[in-house]
Amino acid sequence: MLETDNYEKFKKDILQLAGIDLNSYKEKQMRRRINTLITKNNVKTYNDYVALIKKDKEKFDQFINFLTINVSEFYRNPDQWKVFPELIKKFGKNLKIWSAACSTGDEPYSLVMALSRQVPLANIKIIATDIDNQVLDTARMGLYNEKSIASVPDDLKKKYFTKVGSSYQISDEIKKRVEFKKHDLLKDPYPSGCNLIVCRNVVIYFTEEAKDVIYQKFHKALQPGGVLFIGSTEQIMNYRELGFDRHTSFFFEKK
Repeated sequence: MLETDNYEKFKKDILQLAGIDLNSYKEKQMRRRINTLITKNNVKTYNDYVALIKKDKEKFDQFINFLTINVSEFYRNPDQWKVFPELIKKFGKNLKIWSAACSTGDEPYSLVMALSRQVPLANIKIIATDIDNQVLDTARMGLYNEKSIASVPDDLKKKYFTKVGSSYQISDEIKKRVEFKKHDLLKDPYPSGCNLIVCRNVVIYFTEEAKDVIYQKFHKALQPGGVLFIGSTEQIMNYRELGFDRHTSFFFEKK
């Protein structure tokens, strides 16, 4: 049975060890997830678990990976990319796009493929970031199962994926259009001058205070007229106060 009475100290230890501030996450949800993982590792106390992840890199990576929410797939809600022609008209063909909390790369690679219908591949460059090194390694590898790519249009699947065993490898010409970097939304500097920021179904896990800070930083990172695209599970109730206009569902434009 896990002894769970020392969570405050555990949060401080994780901040020191991993640079992740658990105070910014909804406590009930996060604590439940962490307790599940610790119990799986047959550890009895938070202190013992901290000692374990300090000395065992594999267990540390497992913790970071478990902490971050890595649910992703290619071509989620493809109708949403109708925003591209308008952005191209406004900012030109060399759009600056940031896929924040990009997980295993499905989203940024989908962005490249969808945008390739509007502009030449050579014009496309996407910054893709995540806090988790393991998912970034997976993204750079670009190898996906059949289920992940089920929604990719057939012509793009044929053009940009090669079957390798039971998996599918994305082509180098798509890979080259995405630059993957490690980034913590709560503490690292944000890119600037973005025309489109995509951050979907991630901010929902943060406290209201942390959400406001993140949305303020997204606002600052966008050019005037730039667009923030959030997930279908999320809403920004105070978008006007933050300096946004609602463009369409899930799209918010910087005033």
